[in-house]
Amino acid sequence: MNNLIILPIIIPILLGMVMVIFRKNIMLHRVLSMVSTIAVGAVSFVLMMQIKTKGIQTLQLGGWEAPFGVSMVGDMLSMLLILVTSIVSLCCLLYAFHSIGKERELHYFYPLFLFLITGVNGSFLTGDIFNLFVCFEVMLVASYVLIALGGTRVQLRESIKYILINIISSFLFLVAIAYLYAMVGTLNFAHLSVLIASVGQDGLMTTVAILFLIVFSLKAGLFLFYWLPGSYSAPPPAIAAIFAALLTKVGIYAIMRIFTLVFYHNPENTHLFIGILAAATMILGAIGAVAYNDIQRIMTYNVVVGVGLILAGVASFSTVGMTGALYYLIHDMIVKALIFLLGGTIIHLTGTSKLNEISGLIRLHPQFGWMFFIAALSLSGIPPLSGFIGKIFIIEGTFGAGYFWLGGIGLITSLMVLFSIMKVFMKVFWGYTDLTLEKEKGTTKGLLLPIGILTFLTIALGLGTEGIHEFVDIAIEGLMNPKIYIDAVLGSH
Repeated sequence: MNNLIILPIIIPILLGMVMVIFRKNIMLHRVLSMVSTIAVGAVSFVLMMQIKTKGIQTLQLGGWEAPFGVSMVGDMLSMLLILVTSIVSLCCLLYAFHSIGKERELHYFYPLFLFLITGVNGSFLTGDIFNLFVCFEVMLVASYVLIALGGTRVQLRESIKYILINIISSFLFLVAIAYLYAMVGTLNFAHLSVLIASVGQDGLMTTVAILFLIVFSLKAGLFLFYWLPGSYSAPPPAIAAIFAALLTKVGIYAIMRIFTLVFYHNPENTHLFIGILAAATMILGAIGAVAYNDIQRIMTYNVVVGVGLILAGVASFSTVGMTGALYYLIHDMIVKALIFLLGGTIIHLTGTSKLNEISGLIRLHPQFGWMFFIAALSLSGIPPLSGFIGKIFIIEGTFGAGYFWLGGIGLITSLMVLFSIMKVFMKVFWGYTDLTLEKEKGTTKGLLLPIGILTFLTIALGLGTEGIHEFVDIAIEGLMNPKIYIDAVLGSH
């Protein structure tokens, strides 16, 4: 039993509630939001050290032993993702201080931000599938308000689409949970794994597994992503960045957890289907990224490509492929936040997202321009930046599993991503410009610090992969060997 596990959920939700009471004290909101993200990051690091030496940490709420009570489970995968979530959240908050605007700050931006983080952290920590649904909903309710916060016409239009697709996926999620509970009589992840292994994953169980895959695919932006480009383009950069970095990743995490712990007995059907969806997602996302000449659209379609590539590694269902998927997932959380903050800053300075209306920005902002260049190379998986190692392992995993077509699509779409993002760099930063600092619509004051932190991280993760490989290896061992998770949660039961 480890009481620290509950803190990544308790800290942000309690501090968020305090902010609601002191609505007009914006300075207090800023301080508490910073304290929350730093504290959660520190707790996650402490738990990572404990997991490294003592194994998976658990907490049974209310004193009821698993599988009868509510289980919170902190394994290395969960803690890695919570640590990265805290770092990315901190950078987005630093950016928001100088960009979000007083009107949004007065209308509960910071409490909503922390409530969203509560849902994300809860999704990573919960040990049963119904509470995964609850944490999804906490995250989504906060995101519904954040996407519409400010009330612009574009935000309201896109929020309707975003809310509708998530209501549908939540309904399907409940249906899938109901069928699963009717079939096996439990919702605890570890207990589900034991029971399904004993009764076998027959045709009906595989059908339920596919239904869960559809639910999580909707939430992750896998294949059925038509709602994502518009929804992620509508809110201000700080909100769009946290959406791009975290929301789709929770759906990816759910797929990784469920299809390595619960529904792993029939990979020739379930994991092949994941591979097909991943391939279609990468192709369609890359086409969208290449086709548009709008910064926001290019960024959002690159989110889609990243989702497909990560799940290509999951589809291989091999140690190498899953290792690549986790490396790339960590990279993608950082670099997607970075690229959205960079794109938002370009629009903030120039007042437009159209590539044909911008040029020569590097002459006025050389540091900003070269940070964008580094982010572009990292997004494309160019060595020695953070995207390279994960992409290499994913391709190796797909080839090793015999999915040569999937690995080939990953390589081709990577080239398309490189083309799309370098197109932005060449058109926005290269060439001559009539724009002067006096004519700019905004300023970079306070915005380059969080961008610089994320840029440093993508370089550091690429050059210092050895520094985290031990933690990644422990996480992958837990994913590929369900018995480790089961024994930690159920013990002798």
